Amino acid sequence: MRIPDELTAALLKERLAGTRAPEDPLDVVMPAGSERWPAVTLEQIRQTLRPAGVLIPVIERLAGLSVLLTQRSAELKHHAGQISFPGGRLEEHDRDVVQAALRETHEEVGIPPQSIAIIGYLPPMPTVTGYAVTPVVGLVTEDVPLQLDPTEVEYAFEVPLAFLLDSRNERALEREYKGRLIPTVEFHYEGEHIWGATAHMLVELRKTLIK
Repeated sequence: MRIPDELTAALLKERLAGTRAPEDPLDVVMPAGSERWPAVTLEQIRQTLRPAGVLIPVIERLAGLSVLLTQRSAELKHHAGQISFPGGRLEEHDRDVVQAALRETHEEVGIPPQSIAIIGYLPPMPTVTGYAVTPVVGLVTEDVPLQLDPTEVEYAFEVPLAFLLDSRNERALEREYKGRLIPTVEFHYEGEHIWGATAHMLVELRKTLIK
């Protein structure tokens, strides 16, 4: 697989054109390595999955396309202090997980839905905390100022999309979870460590974009 010479918004739209929002947001695709998750975790996932949506925000800069990520607040109940995409669980007033992703993005980083052009979707993915997360890929207007909610987000930063699509920048390793070593992946960029579900989503994005 080779990264296209020119990563453009038009190319992303073309490669994601065949993707659709899930009819069943709980119909998850298990990430690589999940077969080694503890049995109690797998059983809990099967019984208690809750739908959620995150936005993969892609911004067109002069230097090229970049992806916006956030450092979650250390005070949060789930995934505290981790690098993540803006998003969250489906609430009663949300029409679907796509609306949940857009609503949470507005609340967390201040990007309004009208400044986001949705161009594609990745399959729902389970997390060990019991969520079925649908990643929504969106092009974000370049000049939208961020307004971070400090109760949820410590800071936000961008990573070049080309860096994330280059498999040479992916690190395979194992992390201990409930007494087991679980295979996972990480991306290291300018002092930031992107791992867990967020890293797996980026791997899935690469598989979709690079053909």
